[in-house]
Order: sequence, then structure tokens, then C-alpha cells
Amino acid sequence: MSKIPDELHYTEEHEYVKQTEETGIVQVGITDYAQGELGDVVYVELPQVGTKFARMDVFGTIEAVKAVSELFCPIAGEVVEVNEALEGNPSLVNQDPYGEGWMVKLLVRSAAELDQLLDASDYTQHVGG
Repeated sequence: MSKIPDELHYTEEHEYVKQTEETGIVQVGITDYAQGELGDVVYVELPQVGTKFARMDVFGTIEAVKAVSELFCPIAGEVVEVNEALEGNPSLVNQDPYGEGWMVKLLVRSAAELDQLLDASDYTQHVGG
């Protein structure tokens, strides 16, 4: 069974949004369910700091042994940090998707967009949990 933390927000495309301790900054990555479906992650392509995205823009790609998938930005914002550890160790996405396997941190344009995302209960239903 996939881990689906209650405090996170989710997209139907399997990205999550996690509030950080910094006001207006959120952490984005893929869900435990998504990494399980992908299998062993071998490469993650992420944007540069300073890049701005609208909600649901493609912000990168993730490559696993059996598939390459696009990564969608769950909410509009500007990239303020990229998880550079993934460059040398992309398997962190498999090992700890909600912790060490995060992908980018965004300065959010509109916190109201969080309300358009799925909560843990809705996401659980979406993945058939």
C-alpha cells in the first residue's frame, strides 16, 4: 500500500505539494504511488532556479527503467531551489519520495491554488486505495 500523508496536497498526475517552514515556499515531488508505478528511477531532469511555471506546466521529466514521464507543476510559482542530490542519486525518489526525494521548491504565486488540489482522501480514491 502506498503512503499518502494527510498533510499534503496532490494532483491527479501524482505530484504532491508539501508546505515548508518558509512562508510561501512549497516542496514538490512525486507521490509514493507514482514512484512505485514507475519502478527504479534512473534519471530526473529538473528546471533551473528562477524558472517560473504556470499551474500544470511541465517542469521536468523523470526516467525509470521502463518509462519516461513528464513532471507537472501542481501550482503556479517560481523555482527557488532544486534538489541537486537527485543528479547523483535519482533513486532517492524511490527510497524517500516525501523526504530526500523531493524535486523542487517553489515560491507560490497564489496559495488559493492549493484548494484546487486533491487532499489525501481524494487522492487515495483516485489511485484506488
